[in-house]
Amino acid sequence: MFHSIGALVSGPKTRWATLIVWVAMAIILSVSLPAAGDQKQNNAGNLHKDSSSLQAARVMEKYFPGESGLPALVVWHRPDGLNEQDFHLMAEISQQLKEKPLKGQKSLLSLHQFPPPALKQMVSEDGSTLVQPIIFDESMEPEQLKKSLHALQDRIKKASGTDPFTTTMDAPDKLSLRISGPAGIAVDATDLFLNADFVLLIATILLVLVVLLLIYRSPLLAIIPLIGVGFAYAVTSPLLGWMAKKGWIVVDSQSLAIMTVLLFGAGTDYCLFFITRFRQELMRDSNRFHALRRTFREASGAIAMSGFTVMLALLALLVAKYGAYERFAVPFSLSILIMMLASLTLVPALLAIIGRVAFFPFVPRTPEEEQQRAVEKGKDYKPKKARRTLSATVGQLVVTKPRRVVIACTITLGILAAFASQITFTYDLLSSFPKNMPSREGFERIAESYSPGELAPVSVIVKNGPDLSKTLAEHPAVNEVAERQISTIDPAYSLYRLVLNANPYSQEAMKVIPELRNIAAEALETSGAVQNDTSIWLAGQTAEQYDVKSWTDRDSHVIIPLVIGLIAVLLFAYLRSLITTINLILTVLLSYVAALGMGWIILHYGFGVAAIQGAIPLYAFVFLIALGEDYNIFMISSIWKKAKTMPLKEAIKEGVTQTSGVITSAGLILAATFAVLITMPIQVLVQFGLITALGVLLDTFVVRALLVPSLTALMGKMAFWPSRSKQQESSLKTRAK
Repeated sequence: MFHSIGALVSGPKTRWATLIVWVAMAIILSVSLPAAGDQKQNNAGNLHKDSSSLQAARVMEKYFPGESGLPALVVWHRPDGLNEQDFHLMAEISQQLKEKPLKGQKSLLSLHQFPPPALKQMVSEDGSTLVQPIIFDESMEPEQLKKSLHALQDRIKKASGTDPFTTTMDAPDKLSLRISGPAGIAVDATDLFLNADFVLLIATILLVLVVLLLIYRSPLLAIIPLIGVGFAYAVTSPLLGWMAKKGWIVVDSQSLAIMTVLLFGAGTDYCLFFITRFRQELMRDSNRFHALRRTFREASGAIAMSGFTVMLALLALLVAKYGAYERFAVPFSLSILIMMLASLTLVPALLAIIGRVAFFPFVPRTPEEEQQRAVEKGKDYKPKKARRTLSATVGQLVVTKPRRVVIACTITLGILAAFASQITFTYDLLSSFPKNMPSREGFERIAESYSPGELAPVSVIVKNGPDLSKTLAEHPAVNEVAERQISTIDPAYSLYRLVLNANPYSQEAMKVIPELRNIAAEALETSGAVQNDTSIWLAGQTAEQYDVKSWTDRDSHVIIPLVIGLIAVLLFAYLRSLITTINLILTVLLSYVAALGMGWIILHYGFGVAAIQGAIPLYAFVFLIALGEDYNIFMISSIWKKAKTMPLKEAIKEGVTQTSGVITSAGLILAATFAVLITMPIQVLVQFGLITALGVLLDTFVVRALLVPSLTALMGKMAFWPSRSKQQESSLKTRAK
């Protein structure tokens, strides 16, 4: 089949047709469909519709409409103490907002209606800070919210005659302002990704180009994989944009950023495997079309298998309930599918068009061509001597001392994996952002001057119950309970605003959510009120973060076994060996845990990171398991083919020697592309990029190069079980005769 496809896409005539088809697809799709970047929706919810915090938000919207919404907290701060001029400015701005509300503004704390003594009582104990909440419609798009907050800043600048938003918060005797709270954080998070996609794309292209030039030392050949990736991106982006416009999928900045890295990393790898094999064939056959067909026959099966493995593993994210995971599934799997098709059609067509010139100045030739060239130049022909390479040394090592290699690799990976048990996870959104981000500066000021829980209070809604103010206030994590509010729509509903004494995004605060629910439930039961799941609701950022953790834990428990099962089935179908399938799965799992441990060592002990984002393990797992098996498939398939004609140990040695160079190059490129994410401004991408890059390097230099071939050598012919090796079949046929 692959031989036929190779002849179809890279023949003397059809090569041009293949190129024209790709060019036409890229142009037509780009012109007729919207780009994925134009359909980004960065405010898409992550929580499943059945989440208790979302149910609480709906109850709050229905029975306490004035209390629901997206709060922006305007933090007024003067280190030496707020003065009368500051209070006058606050009142003036408050009156403007009352008379001319901002777009999307639902309600605000009307400071202009407070008498001076009451206003001063709202100031922090040290007299330096006051927090003014403004509630916006929670359905507002980030850009609309951004415009409203910028309009607010313009009003304050005009009224004050200065720009307190750029004044440092510790500047003596100067007023500074920051907008924090969920609204401020949402706007700042959106601003972090402004132009980030473009910067990431350029950085990735330059990095891949430099690495390819170092590997091939051929300018033209280095560009061919980038052309393949470029066309794949040009086709993928409008298809994703079209699906997003139809409402079938949701794309955001984070998914597009990682998709770009994935396309360049995995796509370049596929091109490398094909080009390297083509170069070997050109040294055996003077006809490039024949060489391409043999390259297809030898390399395309492994490339297709690797592509389908990665695609299905990423597609498994569709079963996720947490939105950030589920949104990754279609963009990532579709990009891999199109990149795989490009590497098996467009890249061979380009190689057929350009021919040997693509490798200039190091053009591969057959011995006969080399001899003829020497004669034409009037020189003596000297056959190239085989050189002892590092790959050959590694191949010799894994078959002569497999036990020692297995023990050494297992101990090394095991030690690194042990550190994974020490990892502390966080679901704190703010800790992902730069310290100089305005909303984070505002939050830290609130935490220092008030209680950190002021940033996002917890709302407890109770139906048909007694006053729970004192009961809730007795919890040690509760700093303050506002006066009970009775719904004007249905007096059966009561609302309690709780300010915690901990960061509302922290693990400590999240643990309080089920405890508060239990306290309210016990109080209702004691009072004799009917208590069930529709009697108590908890809303607010902390309740949402608690649901985030619950859903991410659920997704990890579902997706991890699913991905392992899918990859195991594919590997067994391709290799027809249960033993080798188990070995490949277990070794990559070990390297994945080792990558987490190594990442923790670098992040925690090297850079002082207290905790990594809770989404990282599943993100890293899906990529490392799928991409890690890529390299194993290429190496094992080479060994399997050679084992048909030579002893197994010799096949292992030759397979490792033949594939080490290209897999090492591919691994370095893939790790480098993921490492580009370290330059991103949000910590979740920095941590994901680092851990994934480390995992790819461990797979490349430890698992694929040493551990897997050594295990295969140790097991001998058992590695083929339950199928028989070709050698065994040949031996049985001989005995039968």
